[in-house]
Amino acid sequence: MYLSDLTNDFVEFLEIERGRSVKTAENYRLYLARFIEFSDNMRVGDITLETARKYRLWLNRYRDEQRRTLSPRTQSYHLIALRVFLKYLARREIKSLDSAHIDLPKVARPQVSFLHVDEIEQLLAAVPPASKTAERDTALIALLFSAGLRVSELTSLNRDQINLDKREFIVRGKGQKDRPVFISNVAAEALSLYLASRTDDSPALFVNLSSNKGDSDDQRLTSRSVQRLIEKYAKLAGLTKKITPHSLRHSFATDLLMNGADIRSVQGLLGHSNIATTQVYTHLTDPHLKEVHERFHSDESS
Repeated sequence: MYLSDLTNDFVEFLEIERGRSVKTAENYRLYLARFIEFSDNMRVGDITLETARKYRLWLNRYRDEQRRTLSPRTQSYHLIALRVFLKYLARREIKSLDSAHIDLPKVARPQVSFLHVDEIEQLLAAVPPASKTAERDTALIALLFSAGLRVSELTSLNRDQINLDKREFIVRGKGQKDRPVFISNVAAEALSLYLASRTDDSPALFVNLSSNKGDSDDQRLTSRSVQRLIEKYAKLAGLTKKITPHSLRHSFATDLLMNGADIRSVQGLLGHSNIATTQVYTHLTDPHLKEVHERFHSDESS
């Protein structure tokens, strides 16, 4: 059985059995296609440890038509896809290389950009109060910081999901997993003002207010639109660091940890399936922990 014979079944397995989104499953298809390209569509039973070693070398030396290389992180994604594919083969009792033999390269931890509370206030203050989108953009920024949402989660929200009285609602995150999110009084008030200003009939929570499209769901703000908004207000606020919608999610997590939240609770609030993903924030709070130690720990030498 050749690699290409199993590609469609593998992608369907990711969606149905593993609960991956369509986009994620298609990314795996692309990564597997690159392995098929490397191996000339070999038989799955012929994949060996040497095949995996040569594939790693091939990825490291890869150049596309524009002579661009693959970053270490992207190379890692390709190897993760291969490892998941081998696990899928084992599940179907198809003989091939044991997935445990696929080692992943060490990838440098990505730099986490976050804002302090005063910088969040600067970002909110940068929204011109008299602008047509003032209520929407204020609510959008406040909600991103208050709930720690991914931008894809934010843009997929509908108006009827939001409970402003309880200040909590359910959001569907990665892997189609639902989790509760909670919002502050500030975010709830901003959302209330924004929703009161809406005159359209779109079910989407955040919409393009200048859209004239007939389909109401076409008015929904895209992730790219949200990114542009955040970049615009960061510039207006005079913030020199690179700020993205995900920076507000980082800010949410960092603020919780610096105010004493335990990492397991933060993991649940962020919707991380693996605690290691949440631990990327712990080094950001190290200076805070040092300050706590110096303030509250008695000096034995005194």
